[in-house]
Amino acid sequence: MELRSSPPAAGALPLNHLLLQFSYLQALDFLTTIAFLLNGVREANPVVRAAMNLSPDPVVGLLAVKVAGILLGLCCWWLGKGRLLFRMNMFFALVVAWNLLALIAGSAR
Repeated sequence: MELRSSPPAAGALPLNHLLLQFSYLQALDFLTTIAFLLNGVREANPVVRAAMNLSPDPVVGLLAVKVAGILLGLCCWWLGKGRLLFRMNMFFALVVAWNLLALIAGSAR
């Protein structure tokens, strides 16, 4: 008979999983932002908006911000900051959910 331990607490996920989730959420945020741009919605984050305005193409500026975000996630992973990475995942999960709700609400009008 094999004894199984209970699943890890939400904040105790292995760092590799947290980093993978973070990268996935960055990709989803990128895609929902592109959907906003295609529907004529302006970027709300002033840092991202500035990067998009300063680059030759807004998509390149957005991609640069997302790459920088993933690099910050990699730093958290490398330094063993799992709790911070978990919190960033929760934040970006809310951002992506908000983006999707706003897109749905905007298309219903």
